[in-house]
Amino acid sequence: MSRKPELRGRAARLARLFPPHSGSGRPGSGQAARTPFVLLVVLLLGGGLIGLLVLNSALSEGSFKLDDLQKETKSLTDQEQALQRDIDAYSAPDALQRRARELGMVPGGDPAFLDPNGTVRGVPNAAAEQSAVQVVRPPEAMPVPAASPTPTAAATATAAATATPAVTPSTEPSSATPTPGR
Repeated sequence: MSRKPELRGRAARLARLFPPHSGSGRPGSGQAARTPFVLLVVLLLGGGLIGLLVLNSALSEGSFKLDDLQKETKSLTDQEQALQRDIDAYSAPDALQRRARELGMVPGGDPAFLDPNGTVRGVPNAAAEQSAVQVVRPPEAMPVPAASPTPTAAATATAAATATPAVTPSTEPSSATPTPGR
């Protein structure tokens, strides 16, 4: 009779994992070997599913953050453009001239230039002084002149509707002059 060879080392450890195959055909003999494999497959599938759920959640969170950052970027871009419009309004030549006149500045005369060797080119002239600075006040700051000593309601309404603001010379700049962008 033939005898099975005796296994040693790694082969012996592997052989112990699998039950010996007998030709008896018992129904439970193959079940013991399949249980660890099925359990491993179920655990791998469950772990993969949980991993996909975690990955999907992380991607969704990143998508929400991206959307919030895009909204914030749009808001900041709009704010930057509004500030740039204000700067452009303050930098416009007519606005600079108006602000300079409000501060009592006058246009300069002909300039003189210095060459690198120290000689003066041109004839410098002093700025022409203006005798009085004219400040235009807004209509709401102007008093409404009365047509008669005892005005009626209709006469007052007519006078207010047809009154034109008069320009009065003043030596002080007006603090009621509106500035652009405010």
